Amino acid sequence: MKLSVIMPVYNRERYVVSALRSLVRQRDAVDLDIIVIDDGSTDGSAEAVRAMMEQVPCIRLFRHAHMGVAKARNAGLRHLPPDAEFVSFLDSDDVSLPGRFRADLGRFGADPGLELTYSLMTVTDQLDDETLEPARGSRTMTLRGISLTTALFRRELVERVGYFDEEFEQSEDTDYLLRAFESCLNYELLDSVAIYYRRHDGNITSQHGIRLREHLRAIHKSMRRRKANPALRGVQGIFELKNLPEWLMT
Repeated sequence: MKLSVIMPVYNRERYVVSALRSLVRQRDAVDLDIIVIDDGSTDGSAEAVRAMMEQVPCIRLFRHAHMGVAKARNAGLRHLPPDAEFVSFLDSDDVSLPGRFRADLGRFGADPGLELTYSLMTVTDQLDDETLEPARGSRTMTLRGISLTTALFRRELVERVGYFDEEFEQSEDTDYLLRAFESCLNYELLDSVAIYYRRHDGNITSQHGIRLREHLRAIHKSMRRRKANPALRGVQGIFELKNLPEWLMT
């Protein structure tokens, strides 16, 4: 089985190697294809990726002018190889947990009709880039958030959902997940953690006003789709976003 993981990168020289290492260590579980889309970085991100590519041939790097994360994700989708059966995503400042792909793909092997697995995420304000684990003394919280990177898609589902909406400055992943869950797909909500989400000052989602506006726009578009087509499924009960600690809200 071939799994393609799409990683958009924009000025993440500090973190991208850790993110790639967290994927590469799982090569024994699957025929892994890592598609890195450099979205016009002005730091050493591309050079850091190229250094990894010298030792890891399953990493492929594509570069274009800075156009935003939605267009970068779509560029990754356009570079999917014909034989990729599964698709996932990882942001270039996060970490994929060891064993995640083996466990998730085992679910697909047991159920040929399964189209999507959706796992938990652990948010942390400090990650140790050597151990790829939350640093000692860091704040953490595990939840089922809105995170594209906790999902593993069967290729046919990705083709059915289509491309990311490039009108979104943020929350393009929220919109994509809503579109996927609205369809009558066969999915499993897993109780295992798929990623460590790294909170830091450079997170795009730290732009609070834009984040809220784009998130509400994604929800509004979902409501309009479901009103226009009652056959679409509601998404209540999938995301757990209540009672979050203050450090996650700032």
